[in-house]
Amino acid sequence: MNGPTHPLTRRGLLRASLLGAGAAALGTAGCSEVGAGLANTELDPGSISYWNLFGGGDGVRMQQMLDGYRKANPGTDLEAVTLSWGNPYYTKLSLSTVGDQPPHVAVSHLTRMKTLVQADLLQELKPEDLDRHGMSPDKFNRRAWDAGLVDGKAYAIPIDTHPFVLFYNTDICEKAGLLDGNKNLKEIKGPDAFADALTKVKAVTGKFGATHGITSDTASPWRFFQTLYSQLGGEVLADNGTRIVLDDAKARQVLDYMRALTVEKGLIPGNADYQSAIALFAQGQSGFHLNGEWEITTFQTAKMPFGMTLVPNIFGGAYAVQADSHTLVLPVRPDQDRAMLDRSFGFVKSMLDQSLTWAEGGHVPIWQPFATSDAYRKLTPQSNYAAAADAAVYDPPGWYSGSGSNFEIIMGSAIGAMEAGQSSPADAISQIRSKLSVLAATPSPV
Repeated sequence: MNGPTHPLTRRGLLRASLLGAGAAALGTAGCSEVGAGLANTELDPGSISYWNLFGGGDGVRMQQMLDGYRKANPGTDLEAVTLSWGNPYYTKLSLSTVGDQPPHVAVSHLTRMKTLVQADLLQELKPEDLDRHGMSPDKFNRRAWDAGLVDGKAYAIPIDTHPFVLFYNTDICEKAGLLDGNKNLKEIKGPDAFADALTKVKAVTGKFGATHGITSDTASPWRFFQTLYSQLGGEVLADNGTRIVLDDAKARQVLDYMRALTVEKGLIPGNADYQSAIALFAQGQSGFHLNGEWEITTFQTAKMPFGMTLVPNIFGGAYAVQADSHTLVLPVRPDQDRAMLDRSFGFVKSMLDQSLTWAEGGHVPIWQPFATSDAYRKLTPQSNYAAAADAAVYDPPGWYSGSGSNFEIIMGSAIGAMEAGQSSPADAISQIRSKLSVLAATPSPV
């Protein structure tokens, strides 16, 4: 059940790099976090362990799904552990697997799992096992499934696509004349049309047209940039992260536009961090908010009038939007047997069967039996942006890339500083090239 064939020393080298100085390159976990990664409590036979990184609304819904599994499987002891999001989680998962004490099932972003595969840390999910548990590839969204393959082999089961989306205040947008007869946002297409919509909304709010996290938030600037840059057909990395292919002209076009919305026109506040950007929208001081769809829970809790839709196709061409997928993976275990494998697959299938609960939290379902159902079509505003699953642009492959990675931190820091008026688009491009060049020239520690 091991991954693709690699030199026998690969996991030995990984063990040394993670336990030594290489751990700092892969993550920022403290000593207590790293040490805990190797201390896995021995479970009784017939039990199953599961690691995830979900907090907030996602954490609440995941707990509901875990309760659903326990109710349906009273004879199986489920040990579920939630760990710190980002690099600390992946370092800990890697360490536990190298130390032969991993969980049976773990969450991994699709953009991070390929690095785990290259390190021989994930089991291949063989077609006969997938078929036996009713999880053949044709039952998943094709874009997400294919994006997770490594050399044509499956190592991860995607459970969602989580794209960058556009939230809008329905009361404010109605006053701005931006809604149709069904109270849905009228189509916005093109850079001028989007800026005009934000201008009309700003006239209603008296404050801002839109918000997204900028200060101390590297993810949101990157997601916005990547969405627009991908609509131009731009790419940043190639050859598994060893080559930088940033198109300066396309990047400059996007950065000039983003800077115009913040610094020049004042339509988006350049000094808002993640939480304040959310608060400004929730308080009606902006009519639009750009973020991941998972913040639906926040605005539902605020009991504000809002809708959700795709980020507009601002730069034309084939529609594209930045996204990632949560996947469920089976780390390599020395004690793996058929009974343990079947319990793990059974747990994964249970999560897929509860896709309604997960979709209520904003995520676009990948599991086609639910994604094509009337129940999902009737789930609004969540189903309004379902098309994002087929237009998802994942972070480029590379050992330092993926959700919460050094790549996103470098990109987002440079872009956010530019949006805040602290640097120019040319400065941002120079900074990106300089810092990415160091990582691109650094051999993968795995």
